[in-house]
Amino acid sequence: MKLATYSTVGAGKIGALMADGRRLVDLQAAAGGDPRFATMLSLIDAGDAGLAEARALLSDAERTGAHCDPLDTVTLLAPIPVPPQIRDFSVFPTHIVQAPTGMKKLAAALKGEPIPEIEPGEVPAVYKAQPIYYFTNRFSVVGPESTVKWPRYSDYMDFEIELAIVLSKGGKDISVEAAGDHIFGYTIFNDFSARDAQLVEMGGMLGPAKGKSFHAGNAMGPFLVTRDEIPDVGALKASVRINGQPFMADDCSAMLHSFEEMIAFVSRDETLHAGEIFGSGTVGNGCGLEHFTFLADGDVVELEIDAIGVLRNTVVRQ
Repeated sequence: MKLATYSTVGAGKIGALMADGRRLVDLQAAAGGDPRFATMLSLIDAGDAGLAEARALLSDAERTGAHCDPLDTVTLLAPIPVPPQIRDFSVFPTHIVQAPTGMKKLAAALKGEPIPEIEPGEVPAVYKAQPIYYFTNRFSVVGPESTVKWPRYSDYMDFEIELAIVLSKGGKDISVEAAGDHIFGYTIFNDFSARDAQLVEMGGMLGPAKGKSFHAGNAMGPFLVTRDEIPDVGALKASVRINGQPFMADDCSAMLHSFEEMIAFVSRDETLHAGEIFGSGTVGNGCGLEHFTFLADGDVVELEIDAIGVLRNTVVRQ
């Protein structure tokens, strides 16, 4: 199923996209007010039984047309507007080697020096040995069509196309073999980045902070697609358009670590919780930094991943 969190006039709902791609069935209304369908997190907590009931409600709605909201009359929100946690990884080798090159060019630009020609290096051994990640601000999440306001302290605004998973249940010391059962579904994640702020703070060797954490800095959506709909993550095609013009196209086959391996690694002597979000990190060539080209005021950024949809946001200077 393609699931969505959305709002109508004064009401937040979760829904399942119907076969025509034009309507959402209001799951809680269809279930007679069942609290399991109040939010995406409550549906996730309902487990396999909740998902089975959601599928039955969708099937009934396809037959009767009841409890449906036209997609063009609602506002799609992030699938989980306030997730319990967000961890963002970096597992695509092209980005891992090209991003530091872009940062060196940015450092020169900020000093007023000529932009150097730099060949990308090798993937550092630590990225191959284990999944590398950081925590980002779970309260700064927005959905598709939201306007992302450029932080006033930055002149170099960027985007990143990522695939993300949502955990279906918690656990500790989860094996790689069992980790697949902990994946509820997949969505698109745009990790907006203030690159000049990020460049400065990374010198402190504690990871990104204000370079990533600002109002509306994490865009997600448009849908949360259940795991059964995407049997092969590596086959997913990813693409970016800026103001309607193609920017990049690639697939997700080059991941150094699978989502199952990420789950197993993080859960070592640590408890994970249902609804947590793991971002894959930037798909190769999937941000401006790798091309040393950055966003401008009013740019419309469209991220598309097979089977999930298009995540569209507009960036504006304040």
